[in-house]
Amino acid sequence: MKKLSLLLFTIVLMSACTKEHSKEYITFQGKLENNKDSVLTVASRTGIIKTIQINEDGTFKDTLKVAKGDIYTFQTSNAKRAPIYLKNGFDLQLTGDAEDFMTSFKYSGEGAENSNFMIAQIKESQHLGNPSLLLDLEEEAFKNKLEAIKKRYDSILNSYQDIDSSLVSMANQQTTQMMNYFTQTYASNKGMAKGTPSPKFENYVDFKGGKKSLDAFKGKYVYIDVWATWCGPCIQQIPYLKELEKEYHTKNIEFISLSTDESRRSGGSWEAAEKKWRDFVKAKQLTGTQLWAGQDFSFQQAYQINSIPRFILIDPQGNIVNANAPRPSDPELKEVFTSLGI
Repeated sequence: MKKLSLLLFTIVLMSACTKEHSKEYITFQGKLENNKDSVLTVASRTGIIKTIQINEDGTFKDTLKVAKGDIYTFQTSNAKRAPIYLKNGFDLQLTGDAEDFMTSFKYSGEGAENSNFMIAQIKESQHLGNPSLLLDLEEEAFKNKLEAIKKRYDSILNSYQDIDSSLVSMANQQTTQMMNYFTQTYASNKGMAKGTPSPKFENYVDFKGGKKSLDAFKGKYVYIDVWATWCGPCIQQIPYLKELEKEYHTKNIEFISLSTDESRRSGGSWEAAEKKWRDFVKAKQLTGTQLWAGQDFSFQQAYQINSIPRFILIDPQGNIVNANAPRPSDPELKEVFTSLGI
């Protein structure tokens, strides 16, 4: 009987130890050097999970629970945020510099490899540079570069051994999506390569009256700004574009601002969209040729424009010089103009 009682006690003890080991919460602590914020928040895609106090010396410690193992966000301010992989049972310790947020972070403890892996991936992404330079390569060089990028991401993944299977799956999916994006975009861009005839727009509304088509500008270089009144980054480029138009006013180049304002952002009315565009052009005293695309999306679709502003440079024969030209604020644009003899 004594042996049976001892056996039962041992089983209960082992069960208690197992439960403690697989605790249903996360311990999160660390120290942020040069920190000036008082709290950090941990959030999911749907909202804040936990707010944690940061001591004056930059240290913090607390516990929290999550619904499932997943990528979450923690931040000390709107300008300072970083991804973190959390799962109940983790015991994470973080060290880093608040002035070098995220890229200086190093995790240790149970579950640390997951977040360290994500930071390594982000750092690698930052080394990719300008994607347009990759897309400008000749086909063989492009394929070799793309393969090298994939090998690098695979190498990073393989160098972290203790990663949750769900994160491995997400990482592989992201790499596949990136490879597919570059491959598809490269194939599409070949149809928009330098020297190929530009897609055309026809009968777009001219702010000064009447309608204009792209063919009306043959004989001149054409620099097109595809924009909208609701687009903040577009508006930021306007002062630079006005300066360019003024500087090159007597040169063999036409500056066209092509508004894509549409009904969905104007109360469902195309008349309201046109009025919004006209009022904006008048209020900002925009120069150059101001056109409105209205309900014709064919030019945007032909150039596969899915974000604005987008700048396009066309030669006097109507052929593409650059389907994704530098912005007005980029000094490289004037260098391009000079190389073309503009």
